[in-house]
Amino acid sequence: MMIKRIWWILFLVGITSLGVELQAQRDSNLVQFSGLILDGSNNDQLFPVPYTNVFIKGKNRGTYSDLKGFFSIVVEKGDVIRFSTVGYETVEYKIPKDLQEDRYSLVQLMTQDVVNLPETVIFPWPSRDHFRLEFLAMDVTTELQKRAAENVAKESLKKAEAGTRFDGDENADFYLRRQASNYYHYGQAPPMNIFSPIAWGKFFKAWKNGDFKKKE
Repeated sequence: MMIKRIWWILFLVGITSLGVELQAQRDSNLVQFSGLILDGSNNDQLFPVPYTNVFIKGKNRGTYSDLKGFFSIVVEKGDVIRFSTVGYETVEYKIPKDLQEDRYSLVQLMTQDVVNLPETVIFPWPSRDHFRLEFLAMDVTTELQKRAAENVAKESLKKAEAGTRFDGDENADFYLRRQASNYYHYGQAPPMNIFSPIAWGKFFKAWKNGDFKKKE
């Protein structure tokens, strides 16, 4: 009875040691794979390629790069990594099997994949011949011509422009330009337009155009 118990204990110890050894071998096969994904289409300057799919081929597991093109994923030695994103050619890279360390870095360059789509022209008529017939048969009355002339008149356009308020982008742009002008002359008096030849040129041009005449 004692001998059977001893053999049972030795068997459990052997199984445990084998599991620990297999787990150690598996852990030694894992690699922390990190790197940058850059656009290599332009030889003068490299740009990061954000949100690129980093996929381990055949294992249905992966990640994607961040806004700066950086990625990091745990892989095994010998895995094939596929890099793919919209607008770029798909690239594959194989992790070396003879790595001595558990970390590996890579700078992957992506090449833009240009696809020329055929030109598409949408017409409200089935063909150009139908459009020509409808255009020639169109009856433009005097009232429609008068209304069109009034809509494109300078006075109408100026009224529409005066009644249109600035949107958020225009207000922000005006504020930033004014702040930039104030910072440009910070610590000193801003220049006077009386000594500006550009301002004088605008003044003489407006004078010739009659902008200073009294309007009835």
